[in-house]
Amino acid sequence: MAGSAPARRRQGPARGHSACAHGSGGQGTSPPQAETAPVRDDGKDGPKRRMKVRVKTAKGRTTSQRRWLERQLNDPYVAEAKSRGYRYRAAFKLREIDDKARILKQGAFIVDLGAAPGGWTQVALERVGQKGKVVGIDLQEIVPIPGAELIVGDFLSEEAFRRLEALLDRKVDVVLSDMAASATGHTRTDHLKIMALCEAALDFAETVLVPGGAFLAKVLRGGAENELLNRMKKSFASVSHVKPPASRADSAEMYVLAKGFRGRKEGEGA
Repeated sequence: MAGSAPARRRQGPARGHSACAHGSGGQGTSPPQAETAPVRDDGKDGPKRRMKVRVKTAKGRTTSQRRWLERQLNDPYVAEAKSRGYRYRAAFKLREIDDKARILKQGAFIVDLGAAPGGWTQVALERVGQKGKVVGIDLQEIVPIPGAELIVGDFLSEEAFRRLEALLDRKVDVVLSDMAASATGHTRTDHLKIMALCEAALDFAETVLVPGGAFLAKVLRGGAENELLNRMKKSFASVSHVKPPASRADSAEMYVLAKGFRGRKEGEGA
């Protein structure tokens, strides 16, 4: 990565990039995660069917809290993630996407933005093998993941970029982003916040990717994604929308997958 510089470098956080913006599912305000067991991968994707569980007591819980708890208890991906040693159910989203896209190849260099609590980082490590490298970056501390390099900080900052350069001796093959800003409950606002995060992640990706590299990021449907897609089509050979089975059907989230990075022209983005 020698000679690289962060694209469109901003002073302070990016638009929508607050101190609680990183992390899968917008869990930026949660404390450091507890240590988890090693990942068990038997090669069989997908959750097992289980008996439905209902929360019988509502004592001390609101209706929305009870419904959320029931959904968690009955979510087969939650149970399967625990069984396999993954830190978060979102790990299956990346597995399902990569089973088709095949972007996480043996020996690849991967950067996982908004990596906490570490589920995507775990999957990336499985896929790239011992010859690959995976670096997770997040504003909040992440419990160590054997084999991964972790950076605590804003991925757009000079310090984080210098630390990344020190860890890698070349540019990266894939940039991942499952970041989500803390939800406000206002659909349009939440959409614009996550699109701002995705735009910032794309700025970063266009700086650190090798020609031919790939970019995968979470977005929310809402209209503003078309402008981002048009920009991505100028930088990548192919751009598509992906919604893996592990992404809840009633959720507005989806992922943009860009492959075949065209590379930067000399002096561009400096």
